[in-house]
Amino acid sequence: MKQSIKYIALAAFALLSSCKDQLNITPEGAPSAQNFWKTKEDALKAEAGLYEKYNEEDYYGRGMFWFINASDDMVTGRNKPEADNIKNFNKNYIGGGYTESQWSMRYAIIKRANDIIKNVPGIPMDEELKKQIIGDAYFNAGLVYFQLAANYGNDKAGVPIVTPETDASAVIPRAKNVNENYDYIIQLLEKAVDHLPYFTDMKPADYGKAHKTAAWAYMSKVYLYKKDYANARKYADLVIGSGKHELVLTGFADVFKATNNWSKEYIWSVVCSPSVGGTGWGSKLPGVMLTNKGWNIYNGWGYYLPTKELYDSYEAGDQRREATILKTGDKFMYFGQERSFTKDGGATSDYQFKKYMEPFSYPNPIPLHVNPNGDNGTTDLNVPLMRYAEVLLIKAEAAIMTTGAGSGDTELNKIRQRAGLGIKTGMTMTDLKRERRNELAGEWADRHRDLVRWGDAEATYAKPLHDSQGKEIWAARAFNPQVHDVWAVPQREIDNSGGVIKQNPGW
Repeated sequence: MKQSIKYIALAAFALLSSCKDQLNITPEGAPSAQNFWKTKEDALKAEAGLYEKYNEEDYYGRGMFWFINASDDMVTGRNKPEADNIKNFNKNYIGGGYTESQWSMRYAIIKRANDIIKNVPGIPMDEELKKQIIGDAYFNAGLVYFQLAANYGNDKAGVPIVTPETDASAVIPRAKNVNENYDYIIQLLEKAVDHLPYFTDMKPADYGKAHKTAAWAYMSKVYLYKKDYANARKYADLVIGSGKHELVLTGFADVFKATNNWSKEYIWSVVCSPSVGGTGWGSKLPGVMLTNKGWNIYNGWGYYLPTKELYDSYEAGDQRREATILKTGDKFMYFGQERSFTKDGGATSDYQFKKYMEPFSYPNPIPLHVNPNGDNGTTDLNVPLMRYAEVLLIKAEAAIMTTGAGSGDTELNKIRQRAGLGIKTGMTMTDLKRERRNELAGEWADRHRDLVRWGDAEATYAKPLHDSQGKEIWAARAFNPQVHDVWAVPQREIDNSGGVIKQNPGW
């Protein structure tokens, strides 16, 4: 987070360490009620603890992204058997290390949020600050519940609902279906809206904390996943109508410059500030996506490489393509020098995502723009989790689904014009799907989940994936929509629950 948030977060980490058993969510070494929850400082430390896990590799750096990597937009860049099993929907990935922690880390945040909701109201402190901290807790709980529900829940079973009133020592079974989760998430986000300020009313030292339009934006996305298109449209309209946001109009590539971390397009991000202590804070996705070994200048990891299928999906003249993808021979700036893109010798694909490369472009970017530690490739770029363009896309999709072709033209044309494309009329879901794919490629918006919810995954994954030369780099995959619409519940959560938590059928 910003420096002030960082230092508090480090203190919170010492106080609010994560749990070892997700459903027995009492943090190890946590303060007792007798010596904590007394002062404003306690409340601020607890709030900062909501963000501590954002910096963990498996949270927003790599682990959860293996699920996104299942899409047709990218392939695993290097030989990684467990990652291959995830992408191929092979249950042998269950119990491995890459995604096993997703469940427990997010329930740890829910525990922290619940503790704030229970205890902060009783602390004598400034009422406006108290209200904001409680709103931050509601927002973060709603956000991580949504990430859990969307990945693990369907009409057969949801994920456990742990409320502030739940006995933390009890084993909680799964909700009966994912809509039960979505309804609870909406309640949390509604409460967040009631408590939170607009981003424009926040002090710069608080940038990175939850705000009102972020809660509305995620409400619109939850309703979209719920297929309640009227409400998805309603809450997207609240964001749009607030007047607080607009697209970065100087060019698509400028969205991914650190100088625009807090532009009006910002809705929600993983905040990075590697100049603070030289350790980095936020997502290491820029380093993970950088070509393996970074041409022997910086330690890129070389994962999540684009495909020819993604590259070819762009219309002629779409400026987003070159801003999103590097291909062999493309010129780019790297550590102050112009280079011609070449792939690593062992790379699966001969493309690389370019979106997160701007911090690496400067002469001597370490430590101001890039983390000195190549094993923790964070940068000063806020990696976006939700931006205003996605809100426009949600509005357009919901409009098309409720009132038909053409009803999303206003929102889609704003996005198209920014990309250097001409205005179209009568756009359909086919147009919406292409615009969503091309706008959000390589981001946390998650094309895999889009393909699943649209009913397109089975047919899409039945086709192989290719490099720029047309060479097959990933074989066709068998996707069973009755099984693979959700991911496997981590085995350790089933074991820890004594079997109360059941595995998703087929896994």
